[in-house]
Amino acid sequence: MMKNFSHSPLHNNQTPNHIRERNNKKFSLFSAIPLRLSLRGYGFCMATLFLFCFGSLFYQLNGGPPKILLDIRQYLGVFGKFHWSLRPQVGSLLVHKDRLARELTGRPHVRTPRRGESTYLDDHGPPAPRILPFPSQVVYNRVGKCGSRTVVILLKTLAEKHQFNLISSDIHNKTRLSKHEQVDLMKNISNIPQPFLYTRHVHFLNFTRFRIEQPVYINIIRDPINRFLSNYFFRRFGDWRGEQNHLIRTPGMKDDERYLDINVCILENYPECSNPRLFYIIPYFCGQHPQCREPGVWALERAKQNVVENFLLVGILEELEDVLLLLERLLPHYFSGVLGIYKSPDYRKMGNMTGTVRKHTPTLEALQVLYHRMRYEYDFYNFIRDQFHLMKKKIGLKSISRPPAHQASFLRELEFHTPEPLDEDEELETDLEDANSWLVQP
Repeated sequence: MMKNFSHSPLHNNQTPNHIRERNNKKFSLFSAIPLRLSLRGYGFCMATLFLFCFGSLFYQLNGGPPKILLDIRQYLGVFGKFHWSLRPQVGSLLVHKDRLARELTGRPHVRTPRRGESTYLDDHGPPAPRILPFPSQVVYNRVGKCGSRTVVILLKTLAEKHQFNLISSDIHNKTRLSKHEQVDLMKNISNIPQPFLYTRHVHFLNFTRFRIEQPVYINIIRDPINRFLSNYFFRRFGDWRGEQNHLIRTPGMKDDERYLDINVCILENYPECSNPRLFYIIPYFCGQHPQCREPGVWALERAKQNVVENFLLVGILEELEDVLLLLERLLPHYFSGVLGIYKSPDYRKMGNMTGTVRKHTPTLEALQVLYHRMRYEYDFYNFIRDQFHLMKKKIGLKSISRPPAHQASFLRELEFHTPEPLDEDEELETDLEDANSWLVQP
């Protein structure tokens, strides 16, 4: 069988050299086109990338997209559905209209305005939600007789000035709570509209233990012996406000107890002047664990740990102006301008009325006994003072150079013996089992 060579490359007297030249010309002609397209595409990609980066920067600097884009999105989001619903057949048109009507009804800001009413919300939607400062949940579990009334008076003025919610509890004599009371209080605190500042005389509450968001804590303490003396005489004679509040606080106190000499109370080991009554400051930072109420190293170390992990600031009353300055730096949305208020004549006049009446210093012998009983309190106070001075140094505030509080000679030979308590984590599983039946998660 013979093959047909009519379409052979050698037909019509074409030599292989002619064919090779023609192919080379075609290759060179078409190879230039992809090169030009590649350069053009490369330029288009780079221009697109530049516009994207510029638009992203403009978006971030201006806090959001331009108004025209919001208007377009609003138009397409609401009325685009109605436009596309016209495309189906007439039989399904009413269904789409009903769906659109339900969507418009479900949008509270999309409605037919009455005559004379503004259409701003109809065109632009509801205003953007308020951006809350951080932190927006602050708890001041104030320690008794550590300047808390002074700070609360300031907070009432600041709350009106800066528009935050101040909740000041009137419960003063219930610092230790049951597990149910803890959760109830934490739920109530978490439901306060933010930003808020909640203040109450209560020992530290561990919100995360019950899977509730932990707020930021602040507090102020003072020299333990000075705090004890202030509380001792305040319970008996009140302050300069003339409200007879000491009679309200201690209605059952008899005259022989009210006028008891403080030296006799200390040296003869009356319950009010001995442990565990003197172990007062540390439980406010240790927490609700039963061992937190027993004087010892365990409660002391747990209190220090909670301060480091959960408290934004713990100041000392002896340097109150610096405490207020630090609060103004750390929480400006709460404490901005607090020093001006504190130094104003009107506030000074009001603050002077909170001084305790008839307070005087015990004898040296009584002070030595008191210092021995409060050695854990002083360990904690010195720790807080060092932390406070370190924070002041970080922001450039100079502290008054004071020697550390050395132990008295009769304390140097004492050893700290504290029984090891049950670990709180061991009780956590059973606590949660009991709480899950009635705990409502936020």
